[in-house]
Amino acid sequence: MHATSPDGGLYVGFLPEAPAARHGDLWHIRALDADGKPVWQQTFPTGIPPQAIAGLIATPTALCTHCA
Repeated sequence: MHATSPDGGLYVGFLPEAPAARHGDLWHIRALDADGKPVWQQTFPTGIPPQAIAGLIATPTALCTHCA
């Protein structure tokens, strides 16, 4: 599953098929600047509840200062 904010500044991926998932990187979140370059990114393992991921993406200003 891939999701991007309407302005393209936030990406969330749930990637159980990705090679990184074998190492525990199931969720991928990236905040992008105006040029599309990552300014913040984080991966999360399978043990993280989806509600925690939803909380992060529901408040993007917690991720970066330019998202406000």
